[in-house]
This record gives sequence, structure tokens and C-alpha cells, in this order.
Amino acid sequence: MSARQAKGAAAEQLAADYLVRQQLSVIERNFRVRGGEIDLVCRDGKTTVFVEVRLRSRSDFGGAAASITTAKQARLILAARHWLVRHGESPCRFDCILLDGLDVPNIEWLRGAFSAD
Repeated sequence: MSARQAKGAAAEQLAADYLVRQQLSVIERNFRVRGGEIDLVCRDGKTTVFVEVRLRSRSDFGGAAASITTAKQARLILAARHWLVRHGESPCRFDCILLDGLDVPNIEWLRGAFSAD
């Protein structure tokens, strides 16, 4: 595993732990289909939550939120549709966990960051 991959895995673990503390349950990690990937699939009551985790150690080109482009959103939506077909339709939303460092004070949770409409 490269240093970049290790940081990404640490960010996803930090995000998962944070969401569990917020009463969500993590039901799948790194769901991949051709054309897209979802970092975390969680459950918040009866709602399926697709979570994108973004870590930025530098803000030269914008913070973590700036890296979630329209194209990235389209790939997340594609993967989410595949997940819902495989696991059953349910109400869902897209959240983002933004990290500007690998510690809890640097977590920003955007609920309903974008929609599939």
C-alpha cells in the first residue's frame, strides 16, 4: 500500500468511526462498480446514506469540498444506483465527510451534499 493509499484508508476509518458515533451504522465499505465507487454505505434509520470521504492536506486548489466535482458526483450516483438495485430500493441521500487533516476536529460532515435529481 502506498503512502497515499494508507492516508486514504486512515481517512475512511476516521470517517466511519465518526459516523458510528453519530448513530449511523456502516454497512459496506469501498463499493465498486465499473465507472464508480462509494467509500462508505451507511444506514441512518431507514435511509441509506452514500458517503464520499475527501481528505485534502493542502488547499492550493481549494479544500476538500472543491474536489467533489459534478463528474465525481455523477460517478457516485452511478455506483449508488447499482448498489440500490442489488440491495433493494430505499430512501437515500449523499453525504460528504471532508477532512483537512487526519483528526476529529478537522471533520466536516455535509448531510445531503448533493442529490441524484
